[in-house]
Amino acid sequence: MKATLYNLQAEKIKDITLPGEIFEAKINEKLIAQSVKVYLHNQRSAHAVAKHRGEVSGTTKKIWPQKGTGRARHGSAKAPQFVGGGSAHGPRGDQKSPLHFSQKLRQAAFKSVLSKFAKNNSILVIDKVSTIEPKTKTAFEFIAKMRKQNELLANSRKIGIITSRSFDNFKRAFKNLPEVNLLSAKSLNSYELSRQNYLMFTAAAIKELTK
Repeated sequence: MKATLYNLQAEKIKDITLPGEIFEAKINEKLIAQSVKVYLHNQRSAHAVAKHRGEVSGTTKKIWPQKGTGRARHGSAKAPQFVGGGSAHGPRGDQKSPLHFSQKLRQAAFKSVLSKFAKNNSILVIDKVSTIEPKTKTAFEFIAKMRKQNELLANSRKIGIITSRSFDNFKRAFKNLPEVNLLSAKSLNSYELSRQNYLMFTAAAIKELTK
C-alpha cells in the first residue's frame, strides 16, 4: 500500500510504502463497531446515588396510629410511596460494569480502521512537521493547498493529524482549525480514528505504529 509524502508547502516529495501488517489487514466492520462500543461504554461514568428510606432525613415517628383511621398500616413517612420518602430501587453508584476487550481483538480492530482508510486512499504523510511556523495562518494555508490537490480531503469535515510526539509550534499552528484533530500515535485507538474522515501521518508516527 502506497501513500504520498508531502512537505509543509503542500508539495509532493515521493510515494512511500505503508507497513502491510497495519495498513493491509482484513477489514472487519463488526469488530470495529464492537471496539467503539466497548470504548464508549468504559468511558461512561455512573456516580448517581439515590437515598433509600433508611438514609432520608426526617422524623422516625409512626406516620399515623396502627388502627382506627381506616387507612392502611404504615410505619414511616420515609417509605418510597410517600412524597419525600426514600427511593425503592434507585441507583447506588455501582451500576457501571466495565466491558472487556482482549488485546488481540483491540489490535485487530485498530488495524481494520487503518486499513479501511488506506483502501479508500484517505491517508497521506507529512514531512518535517517540527519546522512549521507556529501560526494558524500557516496551518490554514497548508490545509487549503492540500484540499485543492485532493478531492477526498476537500470533502472531509474531520481531519486527523497523527504525530509521534507533541510539538509546541505544530500544536499552536493547528489547534484553532475546527476541522483538524491532533492525535498522538502512542495513544491512538479505534474510536478516535473512526471519527475522522481523512488521516495525515508524520513519518515518525508511521514508525511508532509499527512498534
